[in-house]
Amino acid sequence: MASHLKFLKEPKIAAIVGCPFSDQQPRAGVDQGPIHLVQADLPGQLRTLGWEVEFNGHHAFEDISTKEDPPIGKLLNPRLVSSVTKAVAETVGAHARAGKLPVTLGGDHSLAMGTISGTLSAHPDAVVIWIDAHADINTAESTDSGNIHGCPVSFLMGLNDPPVPEFAWVKGDLTNKRIVYIGLRDVDAGEKRILREQNIKAFSMHEVDRYGIGKVVEMALDHVNPNRDLPIHLSFDVDALDPSVAPSTGTPVRGGLTFREGHYICEAIHETGLLVALDLMEVNPSLMDANSVEQTVKVGCSLVRAALGECLAWMYA
Repeated sequence: MASHLKFLKEPKIAAIVGCPFSDQQPRAGVDQGPIHLVQADLPGQLRTLGWEVEFNGHHAFEDISTKEDPPIGKLLNPRLVSSVTKAVAETVGAHARAGKLPVTLGGDHSLAMGTISGTLSAHPDAVVIWIDAHADINTAESTDSGNIHGCPVSFLMGLNDPPVPEFAWVKGDLTNKRIVYIGLRDVDAGEKRILREQNIKAFSMHEVDRYGIGKVVEMALDHVNPNRDLPIHLSFDVDALDPSVAPSTGTPVRGGLTFREGHYICEAIHETGLLVALDLMEVNPSLMDANSVEQTVKVGCSLVRAALGECLAWMYA
């Protein structure tokens, strides 16, 4: 295991960014995920791993009425999403520039547009490892639903043509050599076309089954970080896990990562010593019974702990 985190200052500080934001998506409740994670004492759990933890309350977002936020083309609530993600980018960027590790708790995965933009403002050469059942790479033209939580990667990569002026603050300079997916299994036709055209490396559950999670993580790192010297932003959507593991999420898809596969990814990224930012997204406490919610929140907390140093390989911990 890495004895230090290369790009962080000492003492190591985890700055929790609570983002109770739902993108006004049809299945409400994802905005409550960060609140439940903090109520489960995630800050205290991280302190037991030797981290200093900053948490100054959940992010307060500007309240824009949807009546004042009509669609732009197909995109729903574009001004709200732009305002929120830009604020998140500023917060995450400030933490990263101060040498802290931003741990963003969502909330809707559209927030990654902000978190990754913030990371890139501090670490322009950072790479992104995106763990998800979905590619979230639809453009403003290819999206069927208009929900921007299905589009953040297209904005980060500058794939919208013409650009959407409301998101002009997103630089769009993430390249196909600096992002890799693990866990995909619910990708629509438009996204498949984009992934092929842009030559984006993606490891679906088929590859996980074929090679095993250890080999997949190595191949993913070999693609985006072959010399193991670039900062890593890990964006983890809990729906990458099988619903039997994390049932309380908005868009569950059968056939996902096991408990151990999800945790192995986080442990392996920590072991590189290169982690500079972590997202944990889409815990939705409103969708299931109390036991399922408790299970999902516990899994979410343990994923964060794994990414920040908790490991089953106790001889190295």
